[in-house]
Amino acid sequence: MTSPSAPASDTACAPDPATGPAAPLAQPGRPRTTELRLSAFAGHRRAVFPLERLTLLAGPSGSGKSSALRAYEALARLAGGATLGEAFPDPALCVPERARPDAQHRRGFRIGCTADGPAGPVRLDIAVQAEPELRVVGERLTSDGLVLLETALRDPGKRTVQAAWHTAGPTPVTRGPLPDDRLGTALLPLRVAGRTPGQRRVLAAAEQMVVALRSVFACDPEPARMRGPVPAGPGRLLGDCGNVAEVLWRTRAECGRRHARLVAAVRAGCAGPVTDVLARTDGPGAVRAALDRGDGVWTDLGRLGDGELRYAALCLVLLTGPGVLEVDPAGEVPAAFQTLTVLADGLDRALDPRQRRELLGLAARMCERGHIRLVGAVSDASWAAGTEGVTVVHLDRD
Repeated sequence: MTSPSAPASDTACAPDPATGPAAPLAQPGRPRTTELRLSAFAGHRRAVFPLERLTLLAGPSGSGKSSALRAYEALARLAGGATLGEAFPDPALCVPERARPDAQHRRGFRIGCTADGPAGPVRLDIAVQAEPELRVVGERLTSDGLVLLETALRDPGKRTVQAAWHTAGPTPVTRGPLPDDRLGTALLPLRVAGRTPGQRRVLAAAEQMVVALRSVFACDPEPARMRGPVPAGPGRLLGDCGNVAEVLWRTRAECGRRHARLVAAVRAGCAGPVTDVLARTDGPGAVRAALDRGDGVWTDLGRLGDGELRYAALCLVLLTGPGVLEVDPAGEVPAAFQTLTVLADGLDRALDPRQRRELLGLAARMCERGHIRLVGAVSDASWAAGTEGVTVVHLDRD
């Protein structure tokens, strides 16, 4: 299968897309991932996915949309400091099916991406051994044709890789060991002093890549988990959106402007009148989400259809921020320099034409301001044709 070659605060009430200041699409201070490469991953070989502010991966079942999103999410987790085992819980499924083991019975996969920003386009490529044991066997970080970091597994008996990073000056390259179960690029800020122009260039490129990747929210709302009451808690939305009632309990009080936009969005995509979307107490320590129909009539979310529930949950995702979504923001980087990326599997699943149109319009408006980017997987993107700001990447089963 191949393809053609954040809100700005930790609260729910970040700048509103209709009234807040616009962020130029090519804002140099905001690192962003512009390309995902799956050289050999699951069903993909030599696949390149251009990533714009709002990208739809379109293709039939089995074309590899979900695996592409999983690869992106894994890169984000590695950039946040996760181990290979945490980023790839089932690494055997990442190995191309027809990949043959070498003489040492080793098989693996290769993925990478490009991040643009103040340091210019920066490429990251990693090769991972999945069998017989999970480890990084090679990593390369490059900028403008210059190799800034390169690692290689020299001694299979040691749990390290030999790394070499650009230094310039009297010593052009610095060498040292790095762990074989983590992303070397994410470790560079701890190893590079930044005394020479060459070292500062390495740091700038590594930090740009890490910031571009880290703030990712992968979601695929599961209606069955959204229908019942949930314990009242801190209100950080999970990827399956099963705790949507808990989140509404928090966000409705935190930002009236954003909540009003959520109510308007739900009203546009759900049947019947909607005057409010809120959570109500449901026994000690529990809350349940509901729609206020007006005139004292309430509809529990459990009564809504799957399409209405997925639509409402995705609207909530687009209208909140890193402080509400269960993401790993780069806390050491000012929020104004971060971009939240939403990975939405099955973006069009169970939605009717009106819901798809309204959701895409909301996503386009949010992405236009530069605080959020969206990569969504859809079975057919013909309904999105002609929508300004939407990039469609077509996949097939071949």
